[in-house]
Amino acid sequence: MSTQGFKRAYRIRHQTDFDRVYQTKCYAADEVLVIHADRNALTHSRLGLSVSKKVGGAIVRNRWKRLIREAFRASQADFPDNLDLVVRPRRGAKPELQSILGSLCKLANRLDGKLTAADSGDSATT
Repeated sequence: MSTQGFKRAYRIRHQTDFDRVYQTKCYAADEVLVIHADRNALTHSRLGLSVSKKVGGAIVRNRWKRLIREAFRASQADFPDNLDLVVRPRRGAKPELQSILGSLCKLANRLDGKLTAADSGDSATT
């Protein structure tokens, strides 16, 4: 992936995609982030952001978004393929790149395991 910005192909942009991810009710959380996930039909993972006013003012929200995007770009190679991730910061967490990097990778891999287990469980019952 290019370091020249955050390409459209790696973003979740439509409300229907956000709704689909939330409807799976597959999420993982730690002290820094909460991540919801679902499979997509693509060969790469995509990122959606949900940073509400509860996190802070515009400056704080924009900082969170910049840092989460940068962590996603930096750790793209460590991510499982074909995941749609909707990420939001935990209330009270501090926006620090190192903690976001660690949290994002750990939670994405945990969610991949959950979705894989759910997929194999669904196909075993049919």
